[in-house]
Amino acid sequence: MNNTLASQVVKLVGGPANVVSVMHCTTRLRFVLHDFSAADLKAVQQLPGVIGATTSNGQFQVVVGNKVDDLFEAVQHELKTASRKQQNQATSSRTKKKWYQVVLDFMVSVFQPLIPAIAGGGVLRSLLMLLVLCGWLSSKSTLYQVLNFAGTAPIYFLPLLVAVTSARKLKVNELVATSVVGVLVLPPMVKSLAGGLSLFGMKLTNVDYSSQVFPAILTVLFYAFVEKQLMKYSPRAVRVFFVPMVAMALSVPVSLLFLGPVGFVAGQEFTTGILWLFHHVGWVATAVLAGVLPLLVATGMHKPLVPYVITTLGTMKREMLYLPASLAHNTAEAGTCLAIALKTKDKRLRATAISGAVSAMCGITEPAIYGVTLQNKRALASVMGSSLVGGAFIGLIGLNGFAPVGPGLTTLTIFVDKNNSANLVHAVWGLLFSFVLSFFVSLVVWKDTDSTEVAWDQKAKSTKVGVEGLQLTSPVAGQVMPLQDVNDEVFAKGLMGKGFAVDPTDDLVRVPISGTIKMVYPTGHAFGVQTADGSEVLVHVGVDTVKLNGKYFESLLKEGQQVQDGDPAVKVDFTKVKNAGYQTPVMVVVTQTSKENLRMPLATE
Repeated sequence: MNNTLASQVVKLVGGPANVVSVMHCTTRLRFVLHDFSAADLKAVQQLPGVIGATTSNGQFQVVVGNKVDDLFEAVQHELKTASRKQQNQATSSRTKKKWYQVVLDFMVSVFQPLIPAIAGGGVLRSLLMLLVLCGWLSSKSTLYQVLNFAGTAPIYFLPLLVAVTSARKLKVNELVATSVVGVLVLPPMVKSLAGGLSLFGMKLTNVDYSSQVFPAILTVLFYAFVEKQLMKYSPRAVRVFFVPMVAMALSVPVSLLFLGPVGFVAGQEFTTGILWLFHHVGWVATAVLAGVLPLLVATGMHKPLVPYVITTLGTMKREMLYLPASLAHNTAEAGTCLAIALKTKDKRLRATAISGAVSAMCGITEPAIYGVTLQNKRALASVMGSSLVGGAFIGLIGLNGFAPVGPGLTTLTIFVDKNNSANLVHAVWGLLFSFVLSFFVSLVVWKDTDSTEVAWDQKAKSTKVGVEGLQLTSPVAGQVMPLQDVNDEVFAKGLMGKGFAVDPTDDLVRVPISGTIKMVYPTGHAFGVQTADGSEVLVHVGVDTVKLNGKYFESLLKEGQQVQDGDPAVKVDFTKVKNAGYQTPVMVVVTQTSKENLRMPLATE
C-alpha cells in the first residue's frame, strides 16, 4: 500500500525529477520542488490514505498521519530508483523561489531535524525534575546526574547540532563544518577567551557559545562559501585534504573575530525582543496565537515558529509563547472532537472525531484538524474560540515550557520547573480549562446539519429530500441514507456538494428534479440535471462503477433533453453489478446552487 501511494504521490508532485528534497515531521511529508506549478494539489488531496495537502513555506506538504515514517521510506526508495536522466532534464525548468522562501526553507530545514534530540533531552530532564519534586529520586544521586547530563547535552551542544543540519542543507562536508563550529565550544578555547585571547592584534570577544545557534549558522554559511570556491579551483589530487585544511584555516579565525560575536549579539537581541513582547502583551499574544493555530497548522505556517522555539530554549532555557499557546489549542481540539463524537449520529464522523480527540490530547492535532475541524464550520469556530480564551487564561498565569514537543496530557512534564513548582500546576489548570471549555461549547453549538443539511423519513420507499433549498425526489425505490455513509470519500466528505444516497431495491433510476439534462456519462452510470433557476444536480449510480464501462447500465437520456421529476433515466441490473464486486448506492448531490458564482463540474471521473 505504501509503495503504491508513494508512487502516486511522487508522480503527482511532478515526478522524481521535480523533487529537490523531501523530509518528514510527525504527520507530513515535506517536498521542496523545482517547479511547484507542476504538482497537482487537488489530485494529491484525493489520494486514498492522504488526509490533506497544501503548499506553504516553500514546501509541498502531504499530510498522511501516523504512517508517515513508512511512506517516507517508500518515497525515498521511489526517488532513488528514478532515472538520473529524467532528473537532469527537469533542472532546466526550475522555478526560482523568492528570497524569503529561500530563507524560510533554510531555517526550517536546519531546525526541524533538531527536534527529536532536543525534545527527547528536554522531556528526560523534565521527568527527572518531576521525580525529584515528588521525592522519588535524589538530585544528588549518580543516576540523576548522569541522566541529567544526557538531557542537557542536546542544548549545550546545540551549535554542533546546528552545524550538522546547516552543512547538510548547504550540501557541504558535515564533519568538517562541525569541526569548525566545534572550536567555539572547545574547552581550551573557552578558557583562552576568558583569559583575554588576541588574534592579529585584535582581542577576541569573550562569549559563551554553548547553546547558541546564530554563531553556528553564520560560521557554516561562511565555511560553505569557502569550501565551494576551493572545490572549483583546487587540484583533484590534493582536494581530499587541501580543501578542508584551507577552509578550516580561513573559517575559524573569521568566526572567532567576527561571525561568532555578531551571531551572539543577534541572538541576544532576538531574546530581548521576545522578552519585550512577553512583558508588554504576553497574554494577548498567547491568546491570539492559540486562536489562529488551527489555521497555521493546517497550512503548515506553524513550522517557522520552530526556529524561534529552539533558539529561545537555547538562550533563555524556557519558552513562554508558542508552547503555552499550543497547550490551549491542542486540548481545545481534543475537547471539541470528543463532544462531536458524543453528539453526532454520523458513524464515520464519530470514528474520526474519537481518533482526533485521542491524538490531540497527546499533542498531535493534524488528524483532528483535517478530519473534523476544517470540515465543519461549527467545529472550527468552537476550537478557535476556546483556544483564544484558553490561551488568554494560560498567558495570564504565566506558563513556561521547557522542551519543543507537542504539549498534551502525555507530555505535561515539559512544564516542570525546578525553580517554580507551581508551573506544572498551572499547566494542568490550563489543560483542563481549555478542554472543558471547548467540550461544552461544542456540545451546545454542534449540529449534524453542518455536515449535510438534509432531512428525510428513513422508512420511506420514495420521498422528497430538501437539499440546498431544492426539493429532490428519491431517484430509486429503496432505503434513503446520509451521504456520509457511502464508501467513497469524495462524496462522503461532501467534496462534490451536499446531498443524500439511496440503497436501491429497484432497477430503474429516475430523474430527481425537473430541468434539462446537461450531462450523460458515456458509461451510463452518472447524469446531471440543470434546473430552471440554474441549480445543478448530479446523480451517480454506484461506487467506482465507471470501471464497468457501461456493462449492466442502459441510459435512457440524451444531453439537452427536457425532463420532469420522476422520468426514467437509467436501467441498471443491480444484482449483476453487486455480483461484479461493486457497491450500488445511488448518490444525489447538488453540485451548484443558483446562488453560487463558482461552478463545480458535473463530471465526476
